[in-house]
Amino acid sequence: MIKAVRISVLLLTLFFVAVSTWLTQARSTDWNNSLWVKIYPINADGSAASTQHIEDLELHHFEGIENFLAREAERYGSRLQQPVRIELGLQVNEQPPELPTEPKLLSIMAWSLKMRWWAATVTDGQDDIEPDVRIFVRYHRPDFGVTLENSVGLQKGMVGIVNGYASRGHRGTNNVIIAHEFLHTLGATDKYSPLNGHPVGPDGIAEPDRQPLYPQRFAEIMGGRIALSENDSEIPSSLRYAMIGALTASEINLIN
Repeated sequence: MIKAVRISVLLLTLFFVAVSTWLTQARSTDWNNSLWVKIYPINADGSAASTQHIEDLELHHFEGIENFLAREAERYGSRLQQPVRIELGLQVNEQPPELPTEPKLLSIMAWSLKMRWWAATVTDGQDDIEPDVRIFVRYHRPDFGVTLENSVGLQKGMVGIVNGYASRGHRGTNNVIIAHEFLHTLGATDKYSPLNGHPVGPDGIAEPDRQPLYPQRFAEIMGGRIALSENDSEIPSSLRYAMIGALTASEINLIN
């Protein structure tokens, strides 16, 4: 009897968590109200340069993300003036759980649960009101030869981890990556090749009907890069050179 009660309580808990997650995800893409996105900086390498960069961060450094999403939402017919509002949180002094070295279904599921738990606990002291989406930006000293780890965005839990460079010159590209991972939390999918990072047409190309097709002028945000030729592409220097393509817009419900 006790075992049956425990199983029933567990199933009910899982049911309510699933319903709550579904309702949160549905509300996040109804575009009736602004989504609150909070950015938490992390010193990824412990360097003095990263510390100084984090101390110098100001909210207006991220306004390009708000402007990009407002511009693209309006282009798809949204009447919401500010679909996303950015907040800048305090520095987080703990590193997020590491991705499994050999990703398998169970290890990814376990990491996802750890990630969501970690995100909630490390921000608990500074979030009187929980944001809709949490984005943790891990800043690295921009030395030559430093290769950044992959960034990631989770729809379940609406949490993102972004790896960026700690310099003024990289603010624009950092914002491109933040916007990319933010859209992952809303259900957008990648539109680039995992083999070489090049955008995959037609959905990963900003202007698939452009003649001639190359070079493109903009990056489709989930394609991640501006396609210069069939085999060459570059990360845009800022979100002024990015667009939300039709498939991505459909995935996040900008197109009904």
